[in-house]
Amino acid sequence: MFAKDTAMIPPVLPTYNRAPLEFTFGAGSWLTALDGARYLDLGAGIAVNALGHAHPALVAALTAQAGQLWHVSNLYRIPQQEQLAQMLVDQTFADTVFFTNSGTEAAELAIKMARKYHYDKGQPDRTEIVTFEGGFHGRSTAAIAAAGSEKMTKGFGPLMPGFTQIKWADHDAIRAAITEKTCAVMIEPVQGEGGIRTVPDQCLKGLRDICDATGTLLIFDEVQCGMGRTGRLFAHEWAGITPDIMMVAKGIGGGFPLGAVLSTENAACGMTAGTHGSTYGGNPLGCAVGAAVLGIVGQDSFLAEVARKGALFAQGLESLCARHPKVFEAVRGQGLIMGLKCVAPNTDVVKAAYAQNLLTVPAADNVLRLLPALNIEDADITEALTRLDRAAIALEAST
Repeated sequence: MFAKDTAMIPPVLPTYNRAPLEFTFGAGSWLTALDGARYLDLGAGIAVNALGHAHPALVAALTAQAGQLWHVSNLYRIPQQEQLAQMLVDQTFADTVFFTNSGTEAAELAIKMARKYHYDKGQPDRTEIVTFEGGFHGRSTAAIAAAGSEKMTKGFGPLMPGFTQIKWADHDAIRAAITEKTCAVMIEPVQGEGGIRTVPDQCLKGLRDICDATGTLLIFDEVQCGMGRTGRLFAHEWAGITPDIMMVAKGIGGGFPLGAVLSTENAACGMTAGTHGSTYGGNPLGCAVGAAVLGIVGQDSFLAEVARKGALFAQGLESLCARHPKVFEAVRGQGLIMGLKCVAPNTDVVKAAYAQNLLTVPAADNVLRLLPALNIEDADITEALTRLDRAAIALEAST
């Protein structure tokens, strides 16, 4: 033991404003707190627990693999990784997949891949990436530079150069921002942290056309909105177009740390042996769980149920807004990535929901994020709406 003066800083670095809640057990859409109280979870670990807590298929996959082999590194072939990669290739636009541990790491590779593509095409000056106001791509130095917001970047300069942020849904600005130095456009089809803002299908189609016309790569960040959240496996599928590169994480591991970069063969042409790597990325344990998740979430019948439940939830949320105009303004989102634009401060709504044993997630633009497990029961949707109603009534009574 080291002899120290009493430290004022806690053992866990205090970078989070944590709620005074501690959970000991989870099953489906419900969490049990230390005091035994049960909470209905509409956050799902911020869109991570795609199949809820302790799903039997994921527990079985994790347990079986844990008893055999956890980690060997990418010095060797990993059959579980190859299986999951093939599943993703079979069900998406992608020709190849690189596995990471997180969405932030996926963003790092997507940025490197786009720049390396143009370098290998004899265009080394094409390094700039166009991003969008309100975007969130992780918390690495490159990712915060891509987002560009003061909240993300203040105090962390100098920032990595090469990113141009433009206003969300400003088509003229997009055209003007793409120059002979632009290598890629990076966008979330549905902004999560930015306030559950959905890019209209026609806008995604237009963006694809602009990129094709200018030889610019199109990168989709589907870390939060992908893996079945919208009722399709990936949100961009609704627009009938595909990206060149896509970042995936959160729901792909169902709670196990796992991410991926999906790419066409063309966009990945510069990524040869030695150009990128990961010690843990794609290890047997993570990929075994990921394959179990995709085996369920990738089924058409499962995705149809997500769309149905999303419509049911949205209908109830619209009614909630109509009954409580002093608390809620509008409903946003699609499938089970939903948001309530609030009139009252969204942090107050989060706290009022805590008082009803309901877990929600705040977002930018004064939005309350609702990101339940994709297999949430209809009865739990009804219960969630009841608890949101009670939270709104309590807020109205306090003002």
